[in-house]
Amino acid sequence: MWMRRNFPDVPFERYADDSVCHCRTRQEAEQVRTALEERLAECRLEMHSEKTQVVYCKDSSRKGEHPHIQFTFLGFAFRPRSAKNRRGRLFTGFLPAVSLASLKRMREKIRAWRLPHLAHMPLTAIAEKLNPVLRGWVQYYGRFYPSELSKVFFYLDDRLGKWLRKKSKQYMGHKGRSQRRLRMIAKQNPGLFVHWSQRGMAAVG
Repeated sequence: MWMRRNFPDVPFERYADDSVCHCRTRQEAEQVRTALEERLAECRLEMHSEKTQVVYCKDSSRKGEHPHIQFTFLGFAFRPRSAKNRRGRLFTGFLPAVSLASLKRMREKIRAWRLPHLAHMPLTAIAEKLNPVLRGWVQYYGRFYPSELSKVFFYLDDRLGKWLRKKSKQYMGHKGRSQRRLRMIAKQNPGLFVHWSQRGMAAVG
C-alpha cells in the first residue's frame, strides 16, 4: 500500500522480506531505495546491506555499463543471457534461470540421499522415492532456461552410476561401463525418472 501511494508507476514484486522494484532510470532507482530505507527505519527495520543494490538490466537494447548487472530472487538468477527470437536470430535478453545457490542446494540434497548405499533397492523403487522431488524441481526451476538444470541431473546420474557399481559386481570399478548401462536403461525407460523424460534435460553422460 505504501508503494502504491508513493510510487504508483513503479511495478514491484514481494515475497516475504524479498522484493524487486522495476525503475526506468538509475536516478529513479536511487530515489526509491532512499525512500524505502526511510520507510523501513520508521518501522524499526533496515535493508540488508549486502543484498540490497541497484542493478542494471543489461540486454541487446540496454548496452550501458554498470557495476551490477545481475541479481537473485526466489531461487532464480536474473542476468544477461543469450536467446533466440522468433526468426531464430540470437540476441541478449535479461532473463532468469536457476541460481548457483539453488543448484548447490539441489546437489546437497542428492548427496544426502546416499544413493550408493541403496544398493539393496531396485531402480524402480529408487525412482519412486526420488521422482516427487525431481518433479518439483523441474516444474519450478525448469520454467526458465530448463537446460541449466542439466548440471544437477548430470550429478544425479553420476550418483546413480555409483549405485549401479555398488549393486552389481560386473560394473564394480568400471565407471564407463556403468554409465553406458545407465544410458541404455534411460533410453529403454525414459519415463522411469522425471528428468529422463524431460526433453532438453537428458543428463545421462
